[in-house]
Amino acid sequence: MELTDAGFIARVLANDDQHAFGELVRRHQSSVRGLLRQLTRTDISLADDLAQETFLRAYKNIRSFRGEARFSTWLYRIAYNCFREDARKRKELVGVDEAQLQAEHDPQTVDPGLRHDLMHALNLLPRNERTAVVLCCQNGLSHDEAARVLDIPLGTVKTNVLRGREKLKRTLAAWGPN
Repeated sequence: MELTDAGFIARVLANDDQHAFGELVRRHQSSVRGLLRQLTRTDISLADDLAQETFLRAYKNIRSFRGEARFSTWLYRIAYNCFREDARKRKELVGVDEAQLQAEHDPQTVDPGLRHDLMHALNLLPRNERTAVVLCCQNGLSHDEAARVLDIPLGTVKTNVLRGREKLKRTLAAWGPN
């Protein structure tokens, strides 16, 4: 029987089991990297560096995981914080309302041409809308979970997802056949 995330976390906490933590990384690295690639506007190298930092921080701070949300939600919060810290260092957040910083479709189920268009359209969205759409629509978080990850009000997440999806629809429709 395969262990749940909670089972692996318990093994890490009880025995400092690095193999159990490795399994958690294996399970979640793809979605964490996907989120970070969206946030970094597909800068794969930076996203991978931030993902590595995310998992290092998660390992160091796993005792602070209280289990009130899914483990993936906790990881996304760490990843988002790593991204914001890096962006601050790079001065990319100048002029952006940090209180509103916060992504849509599962690109693996879409044909390659549409996937490319969708990724390009996502990159055109303001960061707060792009992040909310990716978290809720692509990564499957509820609005409440996304609000926790982003540390913003639930209503703000809902608004950002709604606005982001509408902009994506308009952008993709404009690129479609006439």
